[in-house]
Amino acid sequence: MPEHFLHLISLNKAVNSTTFQPVHILIIKTSAIGDVIHTLPALHSLRRHYPQAHITWVVEEAAADIIAGHPELDRVLISKRKRWVQTMKSGPNRLQAWQELRAFLRELRDTRYDLLIDFQGLLKSGMLVAASRAKRKVGFGRGMEHAECSYIFLNERVPAVDMNIHAVERELMLLEGIGIKTDEVVFNLPLSDENFRQVESLLRSRGIADPSRIIPINPVATWPTKLWDNAGFARVADWLANQGRSVVFTGGKGDRPVIDDIIARMQQPAVSLAGETTLKTLAALYRLAPLVVSTDTGPMHLAAAVGTPVVAVFGSTAPWRTGPYGERHKVVRLDLPCSPCLKRECDHRRCMNDLAPEQVISAVEGLLAGS
Repeated sequence: MPEHFLHLISLNKAVNSTTFQPVHILIIKTSAIGDVIHTLPALHSLRRHYPQAHITWVVEEAAADIIAGHPELDRVLISKRKRWVQTMKSGPNRLQAWQELRAFLRELRDTRYDLLIDFQGLLKSGMLVAASRAKRKVGFGRGMEHAECSYIFLNERVPAVDMNIHAVERELMLLEGIGIKTDEVVFNLPLSDENFRQVESLLRSRGIADPSRIIPINPVATWPTKLWDNAGFARVADWLANQGRSVVFTGGKGDRPVIDDIIARMQQPAVSLAGETTLKTLAALYRLAPLVVSTDTGPMHLAAAVGTPVVAVFGSTAPWRTGPYGERHKVVRLDLPCSPCLKRECDHRRCMNDLAPEQVISAVEGLLAGS
């Protein structure tokens, strides 16, 4: 356990967790997919500390499948914020969007929560904190990077922590700041037998009879600076296919052109499941695989959360902040003076463009040998 878990963060307001027993707890972590996954260990710690509490989680619809049916949650409130904003800006269904927003806010306010924890720490979550009827509104105070002054909506502020600590551990430190200790990191992503049956059926329909031979590759990310060369992914995929592995590309519907281009550059056959999986079936697919190759994106965290080793290709972002959490993963990156810049755009993208396929293949080979 990291050293910063071994002591309690000092608070402006002392908390006696033995006497405070909340009946209703509200978690606010709305997005993105990876960020929601990072908060699952905090949910586990909350449930262990308050086993009888009724716990609600507010999440945006793109990431809702991750926590739907979670055994440690009692209720999920789904925000359709992006859809509402887009519809209100332009569209014939403005009135419906307003009605849905009002219904969501009524749900948010129908319970007087004893404890609200804002794990998001952004303006959008701060607005939800302000709209709620919670008694204690807890989150990090002034000093967190990109917090957008969200702390002004809180009535109990935990001192800011170093952003270079991994996101999973920062979430747990927030809990530690109100007296909730963590002695193990458990993601407990809920997967059903049906999720695995769906994946196995999907693979069989593509001619893959042995799921243990698959190697999923997730090559796309939302930031341009997180993208690696398509030819590089094709080289890695061909190497895997020549080792007798079934290469399966994953992604959303919008990723299909990129994945089709990668497959067209390959000498060996590969399968694309882009747009054909839910988050739960994608997690089940990753769980069946001996390893996953990915850029820095939500599916990378999904693979790590289900315990599958990841070869993660990093450029502009910092793996010690948001890399695949755990000990069995390998991060491939160039140690350039400008990296990590944490920028979405870059004129040269040397951190990714100069990364050789042999470096990724070496990491893959090492993990396969270890498994």
